[in-house]
Amino acid sequence: MFSDIGIDLGTAKTVIVSGKTLLLSEPSVVLMDQYDEVPVSFGRYAQRALGRSTDRYQAVEPIERGVIANYDAAELMLNQYISRVVGKKLTKPRAVLAIPSGLTAVQHRSFIDAVQAAGIRGVCTVESSIAAALGMGIDFKKPHGSIVVDVGAGTTDVAVLSMGGLSRCETTKIGGVDLDDAIVRYMRREHNHAIGRASARAIKEQIGSAQPRPIEVVMMAKGIDLTTGLPSRVEVTANEVCDAMSDVIRDICRAVQSVVNNTPPELVGDISEDGIYLSGGTALLHGLAETLSGFLGVNVHLAKNVQLNVAKGIGIAMNHFDLLENGDYRFVTIQDLL
Repeated sequence: MFSDIGIDLGTAKTVIVSGKTLLLSEPSVVLMDQYDEVPVSFGRYAQRALGRSTDRYQAVEPIERGVIANYDAAELMLNQYISRVVGKKLTKPRAVLAIPSGLTAVQHRSFIDAVQAAGIRGVCTVESSIAAALGMGIDFKKPHGSIVVDVGAGTTDVAVLSMGGLSRCETTKIGGVDLDDAIVRYMRREHNHAIGRASARAIKEQIGSAQPRPIEVVMMAKGIDLTTGLPSRVEVTANEVCDAMSDVIRDICRAVQSVVNNTPPELVGDISEDGIYLSGGTALLHGLAETLSGFLGVNVHLAKNVQLNVAKGIGIAMNHFDLLENGDYRFVTIQDLL
């Protein structure tokens, strides 16, 4: 029977682990009854309602850009997910929670407050980049620089690690949702065709690429013809999608470059030798690793199980808390922060 759990509360997905055991992996979505102000469903079923909401039922994504945007919905979702994996226990568990770096004191406190209100007796927050490094098996306790780029749905975390801690870290509010929005804008501008973000996400996942494909791939996009207002289907190619996403891809590359430019030369030398470690759900985009490598002129290593690296790292930290000894990592309650 486990006593502590690890939580990766992401913009797109919430993952809960206990050590090496995956307990839950669900979309971070709540379907709310607006009339009665009560939740109807959570996770995968609620996600299907995105873009299909009615006056009464509204699909809510409580986490935006890595921070809590709807506190009440976040608390309801966490309470549901934690109850699902913990059940009825005499003693409430503690939680190690992954969060983006650079949060304000208010944002940091809101995470701890929401998790504690969902039935956790103590919360230890760990930067997502630290957790991702642990999940990828990177040894950053020695005096040697390593850089981890975690590209999620709402943010891109770039961290240079050395001597067991963060040498340089920056969170940019650019991620997978920006790629989706870019596809929506492109379809409207070039094809006079309106699609929703869910359809754009499907296009990105099926034929999207960060660089032109040598062999063209085609997909039919369902939406609305903006001229007639009627349902229609439009053919879209992979290279069109690549063009649509190019500005966002460039911004992600520049975010990594910005951190490298402000890193001590000795650590940059280590990074040039070892390369960049790429993680996060958006890292699965075809050609992103190669594009980043070409932009920066260094090797880029795509991690295995990129979507679960942060959660895996939290599980490792729970069992080997000494790995976090070079930071202020401790279990606290919201009362400790008041």
